[in-house]
Amino acid sequence: MKQLKKENERISTILAFALVPISGFAMDVYIPSFPEMATALHTSASNIKLTMTIFLISYGISQLFVGSILDSFGRYKINLISLLAFTLSSIGIVLTKDIHFIFLLRFIQGIAISFIVLSKRAFLVDVYTGEKRKYYTSLLTVIWSIGPIVAPFLGGYLQNSFGWRSNFYFLALYGLVMLLLELRYSGETIHTRHRFQLKNILNVYSELLATKQFSMGIIILGLSYSMVMVFGMSIPFVVEQHFHYSAVVSGYCALASGVAIMLGGMLSKYMIDKPMMKKLQMANYAQLAVAAIMLLTGSFFNSLVPIVVFVMLLHFGQGFTFNTQFTYSLTRFPDHAATASGLASGGTYLIISVTSYAIANTLNISNQQTLSGSYLILLGVIGVWLMVIKLLTTRGPKKHTPAIPQMQL
Repeated sequence: MKQLKKENERISTILAFALVPISGFAMDVYIPSFPEMATALHTSASNIKLTMTIFLISYGISQLFVGSILDSFGRYKINLISLLAFTLSSIGIVLTKDIHFIFLLRFIQGIAISFIVLSKRAFLVDVYTGEKRKYYTSLLTVIWSIGPIVAPFLGGYLQNSFGWRSNFYFLALYGLVMLLLELRYSGETIHTRHRFQLKNILNVYSELLATKQFSMGIIILGLSYSMVMVFGMSIPFVVEQHFHYSAVVSGYCALASGVAIMLGGMLSKYMIDKPMMKKLQMANYAQLAVAAIMLLTGSFFNSLVPIVVFVMLLHFGQGFTFNTQFTYSLTRFPDHAATASGLASGGTYLIISVTSYAIANTLNISNQQTLSGSYLILLGVIGVWLMVIKLLTTRGPKKHTPAIPQMQL
């Protein structure tokens, strides 16, 4: 087994961060192409949205066991195989006209991406310790937000210039280049392999889920990011069919959203040592106020600009909330880094896949008022859930209280 060389640690860390946004690119780069895909493939808008939901479901479910596989068999070889599978499946989507085959390939991509992303999150925990580990893991969601920022923006231009298939050519190229760089510079980093036994895996899951702030925090992560996914699924149709702008404008709207998410994540990193529950509740109150104003002013505007302004404010809060909770989930159990990351991410994406698809299709989002309604529903549930978490964790056994300073309740 090829081990990571000490002299390659720095470049391998850069490669790890370069791969972290791949899930965002796989999800978001083709969003501006949704309307054209529906036309070109002779299918419904609902089926095109379903390609996203299927990806999210497979990404979520696979992460529930991917972490245990990585903790048992290592990171390096599995990551290489996954990059190859992602590259080939992207080429397959380019070559087919069958929406059902695209469903299958998106399912495969979700599994491949979960192996890639979890292996790189675990890489940082394997290679670094102490303050460096905390620093790099807190950077993860900030770096990850590059995907939602750049992907739809790039996808809008690709769609406008070359059509929807160019997005998947881009994904294939991304996967191939990273595969070659990983072969050249990376290596295995796992220190202790855990035996892959169902009983042991269930015991680890039981330990993780017994920590209330971890297990209940998964729901916060899922509901929080559902806000972004509902926006992503809806905005191309609002922009291109309601306002009759081009796919490039859809990309700019997603770009604004991504920038806001990244800035929120950066603020969370800056406030890493502040009590966690207080931060999450204040962010929720602020977002609820913005969403309420967005709803009340919806009848006065028939323009895209106010929608984007409100979305940026709300997604700034979302980035702050998500980064705060996810940093805790990732650093709470360093001995089971990949499993904890997989369980947190898997549960999160399962919630996202169901919630975002249900809301986007039930509300039939087409303007500022219906979009603000989706935000109010999600934020209201998050607010109630935060109160439940606070009540249970402050009354629960002290042994489950987080030990790291930045996660005080």
